[in-house]
Amino acid sequence: MFDLDNLFRLDHYVGPRPLSELCLQVICKNLDLISVKDEYGNRHLLKDVVLPHEICDKLFIEYFEINPAANPNNFFTIFQDTRYTKLKHVKVGPLIPDSLFRILTSHKLAKLEFTCCPIIRKSYIENINRNAENLYTLIFRKSVGSIPVTLTEYYERGYVFKVPNLRILTLEYARICASKYKILLNGLTNLTHLDLSYSFDVGTFDFYTEVPNLISLVLYNVKITSQAEAFVNNICNLKKLRHLDISQIHLQDGIFTNPTKLLSEIINGLPQLTSLDISGTNLAGTKVDDCGNQLSESSERYNNTVCDIPGLASRINRPLEFLGLYGVFTDTPCTQNNIPAKLIAGTANEDQILVAVHVYMNSKEDLMSNVISDLYHMYRYENCHRMDQALCAVLEAMEKYPTQEDIQIPGSAALFYIVKMKKNDKLDTKLKKRIVGTLLTGMSIHRDQQCMMRNGCLTLYQFRLPQDVRSHYELLVKLLLYLVERTAHESYVQRIGIFLLNTLACKVTGREKRLLGNLGCIKILLELIRYRVESEIYDYVMEIAWSTLWNVTDETPINCQRFFDENGMLLFYRCVVQYSQKEELLKNMLGLLGNLAEVRGLRVHLMHPPYMSVFTCLMRTVGLSIEIPYNAVGILAHIASDGVEAWKSLIGIEKFNRDDVLELMAEAIERWDISSERNINYRSFEPLLRLVDVYHTPQCQHWAVWALANLTTVYPDKYCMLLIREGGYEKLETLISHPRPYERIKELARIVIENCDNYTGKNFVKSFINEDSIYSSDGSDVEN
Repeated sequence: MFDLDNLFRLDHYVGPRPLSELCLQVICKNLDLISVKDEYGNRHLLKDVVLPHEICDKLFIEYFEINPAANPNNFFTIFQDTRYTKLKHVKVGPLIPDSLFRILTSHKLAKLEFTCCPIIRKSYIENINRNAENLYTLIFRKSVGSIPVTLTEYYERGYVFKVPNLRILTLEYARICASKYKILLNGLTNLTHLDLSYSFDVGTFDFYTEVPNLISLVLYNVKITSQAEAFVNNICNLKKLRHLDISQIHLQDGIFTNPTKLLSEIINGLPQLTSLDISGTNLAGTKVDDCGNQLSESSERYNNTVCDIPGLASRINRPLEFLGLYGVFTDTPCTQNNIPAKLIAGTANEDQILVAVHVYMNSKEDLMSNVISDLYHMYRYENCHRMDQALCAVLEAMEKYPTQEDIQIPGSAALFYIVKMKKNDKLDTKLKKRIVGTLLTGMSIHRDQQCMMRNGCLTLYQFRLPQDVRSHYELLVKLLLYLVERTAHESYVQRIGIFLLNTLACKVTGREKRLLGNLGCIKILLELIRYRVESEIYDYVMEIAWSTLWNVTDETPINCQRFFDENGMLLFYRCVVQYSQKEELLKNMLGLLGNLAEVRGLRVHLMHPPYMSVFTCLMRTVGLSIEIPYNAVGILAHIASDGVEAWKSLIGIEKFNRDDVLELMAEAIERWDISSERNINYRSFEPLLRLVDVYHTPQCQHWAVWALANLTTVYPDKYCMLLIREGGYEKLETLISHPRPYERIKELARIVIENCDNYTGKNFVKSFINEDSIYSSDGSDVEN
């Protein structure tokens, strides 16, 4: 039937998409490329455009996948002229107008599928019959009551469907009584595959004479236990049958009297049978007495070979290709060793569950939730040997059933354990993209289901952020903002959500930071902080909210402005007063205010007495993290860099004598150890180098040059070349030769230069600077 090793192929998920699919995507998003709208909004193919069936069929499918909410009526008219378009395979949803259905059937289809169609009109049936010469497959899926309960009007002519070449017929949820199948199937003698899953009543299947050539019969979730012996007798007349599915989702509907005898009769009566699904029944070897009590049943021997499912003993030497034992009575049979089948769908081990996922993926949606749950419980304990196949299986299930909460939740949980076991560095980039996309689709649809959001966030945590989510960055940010805003305060889900949000604000460009601001990140974070301040709560979310604000305002003036617009300074002051001993919080808040101070037009908002009092107080702290006094001095340095007049022009600041503050700044800087390790990340030295040029206030230079000396001393690999590339080396050489800076500043500048020389070599630095100046002089090439 199939090879276990090839059930799910990882290369299907990591290979490049064919060019034809990419082209179809473009067309589906831009139908004006091939069609034009009329006054009623209906589309018609452009003149001289001809589309063969290979393109039409894929276009038909792809369009509704990309535009699920699109009006199909306006789209179908593209295929109105069969001279220029050709359809072979068509899938239609709920009721469509007769005129449009005529357009589709006029193409002499080979395959027609109805999904969720409440009733098949008589006009549909007649249109099918008029254009039936090529129809090979006819499917009614998820169409409850689609076949009319009364078929009386068809008895006079003797048939419903006149489709002589039909091979495959699916009639799910047929609500007709058994006696009506004779008229319904009359004339379909070439039928080889019949699926009556979920149907109301098939009786004893005494209409088998209408379908003598069946090789596949599916009766999933069809109750047949009341007349089981007569049913088996009739089924056994289908001597060509190779696949039989009489499985159940509810075990109470699958309890047979004399189960071993019935199974044996099926096996012996269908000599060509290679595939049998008896999931959800007791046919696998457990019998029940007249009172419904379970009776034990021992193994059976056949030709001196043991068979642990007695009813299959005759197939010891000719094992089935596939046997469905998923959810059988007591689940004991699928754990046995001696089962005459090459592949088994069951719950005993990983292989059996993966087989079940593969077999039930496209036909048993209601069973898939149980199967995916079983995968999750297995991988929860890291009992995974086929990780590639497991990953593909879960992805495929989640992609196929995005709206099914009972598939998405266990699927996302299983995905977490699989990704965790597989390790991030072993995942292909394209596979990561697909995993992230699948997760975010499920999270978007079920964003109010905290279990789904938690699973999704924990799985995303396994990736490198933000690198691995750049193609889905905006969607993820929107989901996380929704999560942290709407979920319960102090909940685990809110904590992990804001942690991921903070991670997404790190190591990204200004474009992403501006996007965060545009999506309301600053307002939402301040609301989280405001709630905690007013409730007198101090927790992890409070700290990370300020950290995220620090990150999202870094070198992003528009976000700095948003912070002021949302009254962020009032919250800053309340937090300083209320949580004055919380070192991590103070560090994060002052880091944020350092970003604000870098924006010249916004510094005026910082120069109010209460805030200035905080800055001057905190810059003198000893024993706390160096980041607190460091950032406090940095804020004052930026304010002082605007000059004496700017300082004096502010009302109410007279008590903060500028010279006194500058003296305190210099004293504070000299208390810091230049070898201190820092929890800070500079993407650019531009803010510091601007202060290096502030010769009118050397204390501003003092703070900036100390920072450069510290960073190039402790982290030379990270910062020496950054300084050289941004022109800092030259600026410091100029500073050393300038008369205005005092000697300590020049000493620190020499330390920076020495660090860069030691790291790269003095000659390299000089040649780098000279070469850079040559190439950047006028943008022209240099002749040799």
